[in-house]
Amino acid sequence: MKPDRFDEGRFEFGESVRVTRNVRNDGTYPGMEVGELLVRRGSVGNVLEVGTFLQDQVIFTVHFLSQGRMVGCRLEELIGADEPWNPSRFEFRDKVVCIIDLGIQGNILFTKGTEGEVFKVIRDNELIQYHVAFQGRTLQVPETALAPARPETFNEPEV
Repeated sequence: MKPDRFDEGRFEFGESVRVTRNVRNDGTYPGMEVGELLVRRGSVGNVLEVGTFLQDQVIFTVHFLSQGRMVGCRLEELIGADEPWNPSRFEFRDKVVCIIDLGIQGNILFTKGTEGEVFKVIRDNELIQYHVAFQGRTLQVPETALAPARPETFNEPEV
């Protein structure tokens, strides 16, 4: 059985919701560059209104108070704020450094402090892991072995 196409009743005015994907400017948010991050995955906001886009897409206008932004979100990008959420500290394209030496089978490949870039978040269980590219080689690394490469500009995600 196909789910209902319009699910406006899923969230109501004032209800707290969590965004499950990064929301970037698609060109409709004024004063910011296309592609710039508007709201980070995991952020919590409140539904202000429900509308449609192109007559068949339900859009929830969500006010993210901590970012000071009102953003349109699709139903599939939202969960209730109280629903289970396994937050990750880092995301795709974040620059990180390893805080321990990393190796395979006892051979150290990258020493503590080596910078890498996150290519995938793996959240299959409670221990978050990442595919991180270090100098052309990709390793699967637990979150506990990484730190932000630029802590002065890094924004910790909401929990």
